Amino acid sequence: MNDSTRSQEMNFLEMDFDGDASLGALLTALEPHAGKALVIDYGGRRIRPGYHVTEVKAGSFVTLDCGVNPASWRETILQVEDSGAEGGRDYLSVGKFRGILDQVARRVALDPDARLTFEVGPPGAAMQVFDVDALHLEAGHVVLRLTARSAICKPRHRAQQAATACCSPRTTAGACCAR
Repeated sequence: MNDSTRSQEMNFLEMDFDGDASLGALLTALEPHAGKALVIDYGGRRIRPGYHVTEVKAGSFVTLDCGVNPASWRETILQVEDSGAEGGRDYLSVGKFRGILDQVARRVALDPDARLTFEVGPPGAAMQVFDVDALHLEAGHVVLRLTARSAICKPRHRAQQAATACCSPRTTAGACCAR
C-alpha cells in the first residue's frame, strides 16, 4: 500500500453501529484519526467545544425483566458534560479522548467487548442516556453520533422482533406467518 492510498483510507470513516457499539469497536474505529477533533452529536444538538469527559464507569449488570427473564452483561458508561469552552478550549482530539480511556484502563478494568453507553448533558441539567449510532468524517473532524436509548418492555420487544424475522421476505419457511 502506498502513502497516498494509506492517506485516503485514514481520511475515510463511515461506520454504523445502530445503537450496539462496544468500547473496543469504537476505539478501533477511532485509532487512525488521532489528530482530528472528536465532535459529538446527541439529542438533536452538537456538543460545544470544551466538553468534558467527567467519569468512566465499568459495570456488570444482572437483571430480571418484567417477563421474569434473567439477563447479564458488562457495560462501559462514559459520562460527558456539555460545558462550553473555557479559555478558548476546542473539541477534544480523538487522541486525547483515547488517552483518557487508556488512563482509566490502567486503573479500572475496561472490557473491550462491553456494551458502550454515553450519559450526556449540559451543566445543571439532567443527563440523558445514549447509545452509539454512527461515526463519520465531516469537515476534517470525526463526528460521533449518539441516539437516545428508549425504554422498552424487553419481552414484548423480543416477541415483535421474532414476528418480524419470521414474516420477513427473507424467510423461506413461512410457516409461522401462515397461521
